[in-house]
Amino acid sequence: MPYDADLDKELFSKSWEGERTRIRVGLFSYNNGPKKIQITRENKDAEGEFRFTKLGRLTKEEVEGVLPFIEKALAEM
Repeated sequence: MPYDADLDKELFSKSWEGERTRIRVGLFSYNNGPKKIQITRENKDAEGEFRFTKLGRLTKEEVEGVLPFIEKALAEM
């Protein structure tokens, strides 16, 4: 069965923004299945627009910024 965006429900979403990056923590459930946390990163390009990139490693500042969002998402699981 192919992925159906209509079955993917976002239950929680919060973003932390640094100078050139934005990290988003989301809680999702697909087709009323188990709740799962998704963490994504976007970096600013030369025009100042955010573009999706691999999450990769996190700095201490980034971890401190998103940790409260991860804890809130975890509490809602």
